[in-house]
Amino acid sequence: MHISDVKMLESIVKYLFANVGSLLSIRKIAASMTSAGRKIDSKTVEKYLTGLQDSLLVYQADRFDIRGKELLKINPKYYVVDAALRYLKVGRHGQDTGHILENTVYLELLRRGYEVYVGSMTGGEVDFVTKNEQGLAYYQISESTLQPEVMERELKPLQRIRDNYPKFLLTLDEIESAADYNGICKQNVLQWLLDK
Repeated sequence: MHISDVKMLESIVKYLFANVGSLLSIRKIAASMTSAGRKIDSKTVEKYLTGLQDSLLVYQADRFDIRGKELLKINPKYYVVDAALRYLKVGRHGQDTGHILENTVYLELLRRGYEVYVGSMTGGEVDFVTKNEQGLAYYQISESTLQPEVMERELKPLQRIRDNYPKFLLTLDEIESAADYNGICKQNVLQWLLDK
């Protein structure tokens, strides 16, 4: 792939890395670049994103409609292959622990052999829907759920899922690090990462 504007590619990489774990569209990226004074069309953004995925710098997590059990073609999330690369491009102002944690869990789920999607449902989202030969599993990631309103917000999408596949809430909490909320298993994410 020929890159005619290296600075534009660098801007897109920085934008992607700064927005790890956020729903993005090609048009939104193009509009953001244009509003920053760097005009680019959607087709060029799409080519750059494909090149970044082909060169294994980022992964694209497509959205999965939980109710209809089908893939959605719009607004995926992107995850960086190495948090150090993200830090190099974004610096300290990109120190969003929640999104870095989400990125880490995404990579670990891939390493464990799952297909990984972003769960989409009316009025909410589940961070990850995984799929393998045993079926589906759902993962919600949060830095902490010690505040009642955060716990409620993180449990709500999982509680709305009406099937019997496993549901997990992964946090950095050390207090109340393991619990069961009517079939939703809360675990400390560091312990989960160490499990085989």
